[in-house]
Formats: sequence, C-alpha cells, structure tokens
Amino acid sequence: MGRRYATGWSLSPEPRAQRQVYWMMQSANCTTSVDMVRRLVDAWNARDLDGFIGLLAQDIEWYDPAMPEPPARGRAAVRDFAEGVLRAFPDFTYEVQPPICSAPDGSRCAIVWRISASHLHALQPPGYAPTGRRADIEGVDVLDIRDGQVARIFTAFDVLSAAEQLLGMKLRPSPGTWRGRFAVTVQRMLARARRKRS
Repeated sequence: MGRRYATGWSLSPEPRAQRQVYWMMQSANCTTSVDMVRRLVDAWNARDLDGFIGLLAQDIEWYDPAMPEPPARGRAAVRDFAEGVLRAFPDFTYEVQPPICSAPDGSRCAIVWRISASHLHALQPPGYAPTGRRADIEGVDVLDIRDGQVARIFTAFDVLSAAEQLLGMKLRPSPGTWRGRFAVTVQRMLARARRKRS
C-alpha cells in the first residue's frame, strides 16, 4: 500500500522504486564516465598512446586551439597531434583539478586541468622551434562519451597566455603603449578594408 496524501490519492511504492533504480543507474553512468576520464589522463601522462587512443571512438573529433587546423578527426589524426605535442614537450603533465563534472547519464564530462610543459623540441606541425621555456596553463576539456568511448573532446584555454610564457615576451598589447596603438591602427585599417569590400 502506498503513502496516503491529504489530496486523497496515494503514491504506490513502484514509482519510488523506479526512481531509485533510475538514480542508481545514473550514478553508475557518472562513475563510469569519471573512471574513463581518469584512465584517459593516466594513459596520456604515462605516454601510453595505444592505451589513450584505445579509449577513443573511431570517429573521434578533438578541437584544441593549439592545433594548426582544428579539429583533428579520427584516431590517426589525434595520434599525430598527440605524438607531436609529446615530442615537443617531453615533460608534459596533465593534472586534473577536481571535481570532474559529469552529466547524470554519463554522456558528457567537464574537466578543469592544469598543464605543465617545457618546449624542448620542434613542434611539428607547423614547425615551431623549441624555446626551452616552461609554460603552466589552465584550461577545460569537455568530453562527449558514446558507447563507452570518448567521441569528442573540446579543449579551451588562453592560447595567448601560453604563447607568452613559451616565447618569454608579452604579446597582448597594453593600451597606451606603442604596441597598443599599432594594434589599434592595424585593426582599424583591416576593418575599413573589409567594409569597403562588402
């Protein structure tokens, strides 16, 4: 017999049990997706590219603003990008900043991370020469998970800040400086030329 409410109708125990089963399944899905993230990060940090790639769907799509032409599509393209990064930054470490946020059904995770890496070899492609400098970068990865594999990775971070650390120079023009005035002048010329074309 269900619980009797003031309205006169009763709530049978079946829907309550169904809700409990639903939430237990959702919790299991979250645990599975968070577990997948941990395995992915562990494989990356161990330089186990076979293990890393094995966790990705065949049609994986990875958008990273550091890629020459994002996104990388397919396992082969992702492997090429990963090999290039790990070759150029041999001490690259990816550290998750908890918590890992997961959708209730486990289909999407958001990971806040911190990367530390030294640019010791050329980055191929496009061929950037090593600077020998170290960068500490914070960003976010959003992973879409389908059928127990990562189907999409969207990476977001401040590319300009990373470039400034690796180059050892300020790229962001400060207002009032000659570089700031130069940047504004160039932007205005480009905007004027674009308006004339349209």
